[in-house]
Amino acid sequence: QAIARAAQVLGIPAYIIMPENAPEVKKIATAGYGAQITYCAPNIMARETTTAAMEARTGATFVHPFNDYNVIAGQATAAMELLEQVGGDLDAVIAPIGGGGLMSGTALSVHYLAPNTRIYGAEPLAVDDAYRSMQSGSIQENPTTDTIADGLKTNLGEKTFEIIREQLTDIFTVTEEEIVVAMKLVWSRMKIIIEPSCAVPLAAVLRNKEKFAGQRVGIILTGGNVDLDHLPF
Repeated sequence: QAIARAAQVLGIPAYIIMPENAPEVKKIATAGYGAQITYCAPNIMARETTTAAMEARTGATFVHPFNDYNVIAGQATAAMELLEQVGGDLDAVIAPIGGGGLMSGTALSVHYLAPNTRIYGAEPLAVDDAYRSMQSGSIQENPTTDTIADGLKTNLGEKTFEIIREQLTDIFTVTEEEIVVAMKLVWSRMKIIIEPSCAVPLAAVLRNKEKFAGQRVGIILTGGNVDLDHLPF
């Protein structure tokens, strides 16, 4: 959606490769910004081959969704704005991990702007490749992508893994049930529409209350792509 909107503003074409099982709200919004969407099977190999074919056909420049330093820098502005708003006085900041673009950007902002603040990541237990990658020291893959957090199904890239491995204090995992509870809490108490992926950091804090008791914790809430006809609660 971001690429589609940026291209629309600049008056240039955008060719978006999306998995065929992407939420309808994402499909509709991306098309609404004027992008030409090509659907592929919901796996990494299909995305890569479809993208390569699109590049060859159109001559367009490929923008990776997360394994790109420019994308990481852009996503770093979320944490930067958070720290500016709260004066940088936080004990911890936590963000969701999928491919690691947002997490990497968050980690770099916090590292440079609030060096005394601990940095945590959160991901679904069902797709805990980042947690396992941190433990093993090498990029791990997920055997399945069976999670409601559709934005966090992707494996880490080499650029994001390098940053995450150096900067994060720890990574927490949460169950599907805990994601739903956190999502419902934000909807009902804060009146903010968030998608399941966005609820994962809050779910991690709720699961580890004793670890964060008495602390100021910043949570990156990002993503409201929800099909209202298919809510998990």
